[in-house]
Amino acid sequence: MFHVKQPPAAAADVFGERLPAAVRYAVHLATSGVERGVIGPRETARLWDRHLLNCAVVAEVVPAGARVVDLGSGAGLPGIPLALARPDLHVVLIEPLARRVDWLDEVIADLDLSIQVVRGRAEETSVRRRWEGADVVTARAVAPLARLAGWALPLLRTGGTLAAIKGASVADEVDRDTVGVRKSGGSEPRIVQCGAGLIEPTTTVVLVERLPSRHGGPRARTSRRKERRS
Repeated sequence: MFHVKQPPAAAADVFGERLPAAVRYAVHLATSGVERGVIGPRETARLWDRHLLNCAVVAEVVPAGARVVDLGSGAGLPGIPLALARPDLHVVLIEPLARRVDWLDEVIADLDLSIQVVRGRAEETSVRRRWEGADVVTARAVAPLARLAGWALPLLRTGGTLAAIKGASVADEVDRDTVGVRKSGGSEPRIVQCGAGLIEPTTTVVLVERLPSRHGGPRARTSRRKERRS
């Protein structure tokens, strides 16, 4: 039988009135999520610390009312915890695998969240055309930073931010990939810690801002038109 630990005290501070929905999400992960291969069975014992809270505290770097696109969302991480912690956000989950998309649709319907789920990949032209102009793009365990920036930055408005959750080797990755990030039109990557005083360890996030296009090509003009309409 599956068992979900009681949420730690920090969960009430992070999720507020939506804590019951966060608990239901944890149950989905530990039951149908494991049964359908969305998350590994060994993760059930650490759902709160390693997954829900670890992702939700990224809300600290997301501005109010932001349009957030979550790449390679998988089990809905970090997109669903962000939406639970911040009802003001407009969240889109992009996931290429059909079975995961089906599971995400079912979970989101049960949680009564206003989240869109899109089957596709960030590098696909149709996805870029539909979802470009986001304020924030999030990603967790999707790709090395330089490759991720190449996928994520075209989805952002000028001045928008890629917020990538990273692990212990983040400093080495930033040193290795900064040139690639800049070639994709991103700023110098910045490492921040989220969740201080709430979770231990804190969540490591790399922030990369989309810089203005040097040449003002078609993509830049399209982005400006979208910003004027919003």
